[in-house]
Amino acid sequence: MVKLNEKLLLRAFNGECDGALANVSWNNVTKMEERIRKSFQAINKLGDVLSVSVTQEFLQLRLDEVRLSHEYEQKRYQEREEQRRIREQIRDEEKAKQEIENAREDAELEEARFQKALERAREEAAKATGAQLQKLTEQVSSFESKLDEARKKKERAISRAQLTKSGFVYVISNVGSFGGCVYKIGMTRRLEPMERVFELGGASVPFPFDLHAMLYSDNAPELENALHQLFEQRRLNLVNARREFYRDVELEEIEAFVRSRGLSAQFLREPEAREYRETLAKREQQLSKMAPKESEKFSDNLFPVAASQA
Repeated sequence: MVKLNEKLLLRAFNGECDGALANVSWNNVTKMEERIRKSFQAINKLGDVLSVSVTQEFLQLRLDEVRLSHEYEQKRYQEREEQRRIREQIRDEEKAKQEIENAREDAELEEARFQKALERAREEAAKATGAQLQKLTEQVSSFESKLDEARKKKERAISRAQLTKSGFVYVISNVGSFGGCVYKIGMTRRLEPMERVFELGGASVPFPFDLHAMLYSDNAPELENALHQLFEQRRLNLVNARREFYRDVELEEIEAFVRSRGLSAQFLREPEAREYRETLAKREQQLSKMAPKESEKFSDNLFPVAASQA
C-alpha cells in the first residue's frame, strides 16, 4: 500500500514538474521554479497523511531541469534577437546602398543634362551680341555652377559607396514612452538618416522619437561602439546588448565626449515630444470635465428640515 501511495505522489509531482517544464521560456524561470516548489509543498502535505513524501534531493533535480531548460530557451531567444539584429542591419545596409546608387544615378543624369545645356548655351553665346550675349553669358555661368554641383554630388555618392563604414550616429529620446534622461544611441548608413528615426517610432512605441543629435562619421560603427562603452553601466536593458537605450544620461555628457573626439555637432536640448505634450493637455481637459462643478457638490447640511426640528 505504501509503494502504491509513493507512486501516486511521485506521479502527481512529476506531472506538475512536466507541466512547468513545458511552459519554461527565456523570461519566466522564477515563476516556474515557484510553481514546482508550491507543488512540492502541497503534495508532501497530502503525503503526510499517508506517511510518504517526495525528497528534497528529487525536488532539486527537477529544479535543475527547469534551470537547464531556461538556459536553453534563453540561448534560443538570444540567437533569435541576434538574427533579428542581423536582418535589420542587412535591411539598413541594402537601403543605404540603394539610396547611394540612386543618388549617383541622379547626379549623373543632372551632370549630363547640365553639360548638354552648357554646351548649347556656349554655342549660342558665340553667335550672340549685345543684350542677348549678356543673357547667355549669365546662363553659361549658371550652368557651369550647376554642372560643378552635380559632379560634386556624384563624387560624394561614389565616396560614400567606397567608405563602407561611413554613416550617421543618432541620439534620440522618447519622453512619453521611457521618461526623461533616457536616450537611444544608434547608427545608420542611410543618406537620409531621419528615415531610420521615423521607422523606430513606428507602432512598437506609443509616441514618436525626438532627435537630439545626428553625427556623421567616416567610421560610424566605431563611434557608436565608443558611446555604448561610455554608458555601459547605464544600460536600460542589462540582458540584451542590442537594446541601445541608456538611463540617467545627460546630453552634456554625450556632447563633451563627441567634441573630445574632434567632432562638431548641434545638440537639441529640449525634446519637442509634441504628441506626448498634446496628450497630456487633452487628458487634463478630460479630467477637468469629469470633475464636479461647485454647484453640483453636496451641501454640508443634507437634511435642513430634520436639523431644525431637532
